[in-house]
Amino acid sequence: MKNSNKSAVKIKSLIEAFDYMGQQLDKYAKQEATNPEVNAILDHATQVAQVQNPWFTKANINTSVVNWAALLQRDLLTNWISGYQQAKWTDDAVGLVLAGNLPLVGLHDLICVLLSGNKAVVKLSSKDKVLIPALVRILQHNFAEINERVQFVNERLGQVDKVIATGRNNSSRYFSYYFKNIPHIIRKNRNSVAVLTGEETEEQLAGLSDDICLYFGLGCRSVSKIWVPENYDFDILFGALFRHKDMIHHNGYANNYDYNKAIFLMNHEIILDNGFIILKEDERISSPIACLYYSYYTDRSEVDDQILTNREKVQCVVSTKGNNTVLPGKAQCPQINDYADNIDTMEVLLKS
Repeated sequence: MKNSNKSAVKIKSLIEAFDYMGQQLDKYAKQEATNPEVNAILDHATQVAQVQNPWFTKANINTSVVNWAALLQRDLLTNWISGYQQAKWTDDAVGLVLAGNLPLVGLHDLICVLLSGNKAVVKLSSKDKVLIPALVRILQHNFAEINERVQFVNERLGQVDKVIATGRNNSSRYFSYYFKNIPHIIRKNRNSVAVLTGEETEEQLAGLSDDICLYFGLGCRSVSKIWVPENYDFDILFGALFRHKDMIHHNGYANNYDYNKAIFLMNHEIILDNGFIILKEDERISSPIACLYYSYYTDRSEVDDQILTNREKVQCVVSTKGNNTVLPGKAQCPQINDYADNIDTMEVLLKS
């Protein structure tokens, strides 16, 4: 009973620390007054992150900060974990091999590890080495023992009790073999898709444009393929996408746009082009950067069957209709209880 009470107190204290961090992130994103030390930490991390990874623009970092500020709230976190068994405060170590395709993309896994009562041994991606450590420093303001619960490593994870590793399809095979003797979650490449009815409102199409373009389409929740009804008017979609036209001024994105356009033209492929994103009819799910694949359909059930067949490649489905879908504009704003690959991370971590 005493151990149970201790665990509850620790988890509650940690939630308070996350709530404080959420408040500070919200103020920082809104450029309101924050704790001067916190402001300095976030300013430095944001500047260094942009240098280390040119895809981490200030706007994209800010988008991630805004989304996390909305989730790191006392009530949301408390309600979330109340649906699980009481966490035990342990010295068990969970290894985290984090991705670096989006700013703070590994934060959800770290939160799950800590709120499940475990310690975290974190191998950061070389593409995102400063943002998460900066947030851990902020947690110290309200949770002094955070450095005892989070360890950052540069090479091997060492001895861990469980592991969550995110990587490309090739590296996932290595992870699966290397960690085969301990409980693990191994994540592979995924993309998201959208199914349009042709009746979407301007607001819904604007939301879809965010699902496609935010973070330059580099996330697993980024829509890389759409299905549209026959005779669909793409001018309407291009009009919605136009709000993201400034993407073309990013050197990395522009290089990908120019390269892919050149390849398509050399191969005499039929494409739709608005000057900053290329649409190409293609059955595949994963499209190159600066491209969006599309297919026509007459029967929605056929699309559902195709998505089911490719379920291992699909993170989420954006649509105004259908079961297990996400509304346009919400793909890049997952809730705290949305789990990558539909694997309940907390459930896995709480198992003895």
